[in-house]
Amino acid sequence: MRFQSQALLVALTPLATAFPYTVLEKAARDNPELINRANAILGERQSGAGAASAVFEPIPIFNAEAQYIDVSEGSGHEWQAPTSSDLRGPCPGLNAFANHGFIPRNGYATITEFIAATETVVGMGPLLAIFLAVLGATIDGDGLAWSIGGTPPASIGGVLGTLGNGISGSHNKYESDASPTRPDLYEAGNDYIAQTNQFNKLIAMSPGGTVTMDSLTDFRSYRFDTQIANNKYFFNGPFTGVLVQPAAYTFIFRFMANHTADDPIGILPYDVLASWFAMTPTPANDGTYSYAEGHERIPDNWYRRAQEYVYDTDYFTLDVVNAALLHPKFLDVGGNMGSVNSFAGVDIANLTGGVLNSESLLQGNNLACLAYQASAQVKPDVVLGAVNQLTDALGNLSTKLACPQLAALDESQLQMFPGYTRSGVGSDGLLGGIGL
Repeated sequence: MRFQSQALLVALTPLATAFPYTVLEKAARDNPELINRANAILGERQSGAGAASAVFEPIPIFNAEAQYIDVSEGSGHEWQAPTSSDLRGPCPGLNAFANHGFIPRNGYATITEFIAATETVVGMGPLLAIFLAVLGATIDGDGLAWSIGGTPPASIGGVLGTLGNGISGSHNKYESDASPTRPDLYEAGNDYIAQTNQFNKLIAMSPGGTVTMDSLTDFRSYRFDTQIANNKYFFNGPFTGVLVQPAAYTFIFRFMANHTADDPIGILPYDVLASWFAMTPTPANDGTYSYAEGHERIPDNWYRRAQEYVYDTDYFTLDVVNAALLHPKFLDVGGNMGSVNSFAGVDIANLTGGVLNSESLLQGNNLACLAYQASAQVKPDVVLGAVNQLTDALGNLSTKLACPQLAALDESQLQMFPGYTRSGVGSDGLLGGIGL
C-alpha cells in the first residue's frame, strides 16, 4: 500500500513542527535571554518551502574546547592508513573511526567500543548508539563484537567471530538498497566500494560549496527513483527503507558537519565531506572526485555537534518525518517485482496483523515503532543469546516511544519481492542497513 497522498502530509505536519517548539519553550524558561536568537534561526531554516532541515537545537551552542576532536600527530588518534589485513566496509564513519583508533584499527570492535566511539566522536545519543551497536553484534557478529567489513579472521575475531559476516556480508540486514555512495549489491556485485559517480552526483546536487539536509534529501529521492528504474531487485523494507535508509543520509549531515561559532548547528563544505568519504578532487578540478578505498578520515580542525543536543532516537525520527513530508514514497514498504519500474507495495494492516494501518502508522511514534520492532525478527549469524540483547535494547526504545506491541510481523507479505527473498532475509528478518 503506497502512502503518496495529501492525507499523509496533513498527518505528518504536526509531528514535524511540534518537537522543536516544545524544546524551545523549555529553553525559554531556562534561559529567556537567548530564546530570541533561537527563534530567529528556527524561522530562517523552516521558512523556505520544501525544506528538509529543521532546527532541533533550541539554543545554538558552540564550545570549541568541548567539541574539538583532536586527530593531530601525537594525539593518539592520528590518521593511519589501514593495512592489508585491516577490515573496512561500507560505512565511511566507522572506517574513519578505525583509521583514527577510536575503535580498534583492525576494524573489529565490541558493543562497548562502538557505543563509546559514536557518542564521543560524533555526539550520537545513548539510545540510538546502544541499539545500533547491539544490532550489529546480533546480526553480523558473535553477540558481543562485530566487523565493520567482512568476516574477520580467527586472529582478530576468535573462533566465534569468524561465524559473523560483518557489515559487508549483510545485504538487507545491516546494509540496504539506495545507499548514497555505495552500490546496490545486485547491480555491482558488492555493497561496500564507494561509487565516485554517486558522490559526484551528490556534489552536483549541492550547489554553493556545501552539502545540506535539503540537498541530501533531494539526492535520496533521486537515488530511490534511480533504483526503481535500474535495479530489478530493489527492496524497501519496513526497517531497511522506512528507518535505516534515511539514516544513511541524515547521519551524513548530523554527524559529519563541522561546527563553528558562526555555524553552531553545523556546516558541511565539500572538503569536509570528501575527507569523511576518502574522496579527493580530480586533477581536472571540475567538481569530480576519486576514491581511495578504506582511507576515510576525520577532517583536521573538526568540531562535533554540541553534546547538549546529542542526536538520539527522537531527533532522528523527526528527520525521517521531515523527509517524508517532501517525499511520501520513502514510506512505501515494498519493492520491484523482478523487473525494473515494477515497484509494488504491501498493506501495513496485513503486515502488522491489524495492529497498525496506513492511518494509525502516522499517529504518535507508530512509524518509528514499526521500524524498530521489525528488527526483532532477525536471525543472527551466531545464536548465543544475542537476540535477547537486541530484545532488551528494543524494549528500552519501545518503552520510551510508548509503542503498541507487535507480536510479530507477517513476513509472508514480503515473499513476493525478489529483492527480499534473494537476499536470504526471508528467514533472517526484516532488516536493512546503514551503509553510508
